[in-house]
Amino acid sequence: MPTTTSTTPLRTWGDRVDQKVFDAIYSRALVYNTCWEDPGVDRQALNIETSDHLLVITSAGCNVLDYALVGPACIHAVDANPRQNALLELKLAAIRRLEFEDFFAAFGQGHHPRMQWLYHHELRPALSEFARTFWDKRIGWFGHARGSFYFHGLSGTVASAFHAYLRLRPRLATSIHELFDTRSLDEQRHIYDTQVDPLIWTQGMNWILSRQLTMSMLGVPHPQRKEVQQQHDCGVAGFVRDAIGYVFRQLPVWTNYFWMVYIRGRYTEHCCPEYLKPDNFTRLKAGAADCIALHTCTVTDFLKHHEQPISKYVLLDHMDWMSSYQPEALADEWRWILARARTDARIIFRSAHAAPRYLESLELGPERSRLSDRLHFRPELAAHLQAQDRVHTYAGFHIADVRA
Repeated sequence: MPTTTSTTPLRTWGDRVDQKVFDAIYSRALVYNTCWEDPGVDRQALNIETSDHLLVITSAGCNVLDYALVGPACIHAVDANPRQNALLELKLAAIRRLEFEDFFAAFGQGHHPRMQWLYHHELRPALSEFARTFWDKRIGWFGHARGSFYFHGLSGTVASAFHAYLRLRPRLATSIHELFDTRSLDEQRHIYDTQVDPLIWTQGMNWILSRQLTMSMLGVPHPQRKEVQQQHDCGVAGFVRDAIGYVFRQLPVWTNYFWMVYIRGRYTEHCCPEYLKPDNFTRLKAGAADCIALHTCTVTDFLKHHEQPISKYVLLDHMDWMSSYQPEALADEWRWILARARTDARIIFRSAHAAPRYLESLELGPERSRLSDRLHFRPELAAHLQAQDRVHTYAGFHIADVRA
């Protein structure tokens, strides 16, 4: 998600405070320690081929590595937050310089007792100056036997706080762990309905989820929270409750590594991202990761200086934020996306709203052509794939082809 300052006035004093808090948090921290978008869904939507040149917002880099396993010509990992690229740099250095057991201990289990030594002797020399400076101060995140890398960074801090909360609620903690040990949907639904749901949705939990500070720690800016509030009768807490209910009642939990890592602080060898599996690690080390190029800048700045046509765009959810605070910058970004798109390009992105208003209202260039006239959306495919999404925290999943 690009970091920019607001150029448009916000409606209330509270809006301005929320945005300043989010900007202050985001500009100083690693926000995402793992990706919160399902690459299994993305792969089906994108149909990546060996001739493809992808632009992907980096986030934690997990999905960039996932797409690299398909073997595209190039993946441009773009993020305006240099800390997110520093995390992908560390993963790439570890893939190239460590054995699988060490790699999985660090990024699978979130803890390696020798990570300090491995970092200084194997990984640090392969990093950029910014990444070295960042990890010199934080490599200890991997070093605590009772902790986890996945309890650090902003989203990790929220996960760590939830763990502390579970220590105060042992019945709920036991029920959640039983839920993750199930191997049938019927058993899973039963445990969720009878043991987890009645205990977790307290008045205090609803209050915490409704606070903008909580959302900011999870990388959700004020405009996205507003979008959720506008389309759900029970606000953010109600939306989160429905999303979690769907995940744990409709989708098999034993393959859901997204929620597992924040519940347990670690992955397992059977429930983890593709890049953490032994055979895939070997492929990445053997050269599959070489297609990845990192760029610390906004999407617009990258596209202005990159003339190679892009055939697949993975834009996550950053446009929600831009549409509220920087609509002119968003229009400029779309203009460059379309200018650099290959004639058969496909674009995927997510939104806090099932039908974000900017898709209809945004006008591009001096001719003021409507964005909706430049794209051909695939709502049926998007709806079909969103039903499979193991994260399920976005109301909108959008797939669009560029019109010739």
